[in-house]
Amino acid sequence: MIVTINGSAHEVADGITVAQAVRTLTPATTGVAVAVNDEVVTRGAWETTALRDRDRVEVLTAVQGG
Repeated sequence: MIVTINGSAHEVADGITVAQAVRTLTPATTGVAVAVNDEVVTRGAWETTALRDRDRVEVLTAVQGG
């Protein structure tokens, strides 16, 4: 199936979870936020939230700087 992650189309396996999608983009375990179809997904729901064909996923990571 095809999902859009951070504006780019990605072919992923059926039933991929938010957690699995995040791990493909960043090794970061903290400072990461995710929205699916403009709805924030809480970290506690990442492992159980399955993506569907044509979902739009935004993965944001905190960047520290000055």
